[in-house]
Amino acid sequence: MGHELLKIGLAMPAALALIAPAAAQEAAATVPQAISGTRLDIVASGEVSAVPDIATVGAGVVTQAPTAAAAMSENASRTAATVAAIRKAGVADRDIQTTAISLSPQYRYADNQPPVITGYQASSRVSVRFRDIKKAGPILDSLVAAGANQIDGPALSIDKPEPLLDQARQKAVAEARARADLYARAAGLSVKRIVAISEGSFEPPMMPRPAPMMMVARGKEAADTSIEAGEQKLSISLSVTFELN
Repeated sequence: MGHELLKIGLAMPAALALIAPAAAQEAAATVPQAISGTRLDIVASGEVSAVPDIATVGAGVVTQAPTAAAAMSENASRTAATVAAIRKAGVADRDIQTTAISLSPQYRYADNQPPVITGYQASSRVSVRFRDIKKAGPILDSLVAAGANQIDGPALSIDKPEPLLDQARQKAVAEARARADLYARAAGLSVKRIVAISEGSFEPPMMPRPAPMMMVARGKEAADTSIEAGEQKLSISLSVTFELN
């Protein structure tokens, strides 16, 4: 037994000797290299413009009736007709989503009297995503004809922004390098290397909040609703650290 303990005791230093270099190498790999020259921190952004290809619009139905059941029943009927019109126009089920259903009493108020319920208001809302923006306007007109009396939007967006964001990233890096070269020349130095790059979080373009708009059926002489896509800007911000010498 004593011989076995002696063998183990002798083997442990040898094992530790093998582990120590590996641990030291791993630690060295995780420690960032020190900057021996001048450090320069640059914040740069890259921006690209594109035409939105998605329009999201809210379509709602508001109904009133003396009883809660009657208000909900009429609302359900008109909402079903509205959704049917959306599907008939070619909008896929994945692009139609119910976002709100509500029922609330309506009151009459008088001085020094408790409020009296005079009826009920039911409302429902669906969010519709149009992948062909040019068709969105005429479809909205058909929704109104089918029973929708509240429309809000549109919120315009780009379906697949990543390829555009990659272009913005390339522009941001190029901008950072160009500015680093400028500072280096002004200081009588040169850019040695990029030490670190940090990307800020991407935020989609700010859009004005859509305001609800009550709509009524129009005569045939009225113009069709139209939605103009325009352009949106997508941008990426980078923080880049350079070493100058």
